[in-house]
Order: sequence, then structure tokens, then C-alpha cells
Amino acid sequence: MPVSSRRVHACAWCGREVADSGMGRRRRYCRQSCRQRAYEHRSAVKGTSIPADAIVLSADEASALIDRTFEVRCAAEDVAIAVQEGASAEELAQLCVELLARAKDAERLR
Repeated sequence: MPVSSRRVHACAWCGREVADSGMGRRRRYCRQSCRQRAYEHRSAVKGTSIPADAIVLSADEASALIDRTFEVRCAAEDVAIAVQEGASAEELAQLCVELLARAKDAERLR
């Protein structure tokens, strides 16, 4: 039985998961709207000193990204404290689920 070659990677615009079908060129964007926003961004920076591959975030977007990163650190600290205190496997598993959810959310750029 052949093994599926589907891999998941992040959308080049928003960071959400994009499933790779394994055939043809790998998709860069999760949705048409992300593809459109990326095109608009490339068009806006064309002819400026801003590199085409630069990520330009608004102050609100940057603040939200900082907040999500802080949540990941707090969740990781919760896991570390639980390990030090001898938490049960069930409690550690739940904390790890929460940590993974926060890390996944933090991957989003917008």
C-alpha cells in the first residue's frame, strides 16, 4: 500500500495550514483571498526600498503577534511547572494540548 505524501505547511500570507496534495506544484496560500492579499502587497512595495519578501504588519497585527507569542511562553511555563510538581500524565497531556494549540495560533502572521 503506498504511503500518502500529503504534507502540511503554512500559508505564505496568513500562516494557516495548507495541505499539500502531493501532485503538481505546492500551494502557497490557503485561500484565494490570501493569494489576492499577497499580490496586493507585492504590488504596493514594487518600486520601493521595501524588499518584496518583507512582511509588513500594522501596529495592531504586530501587537496581536506579540500577544500570541506571550501566550505560547506562558503555556510552556505551565508545562514546565507541572513537570516539576509531579503532575499526572493526564494533566500533562492536557497542558501539552493547550501548548500546541497556542503555538499553532502563534504561527499566524495576520
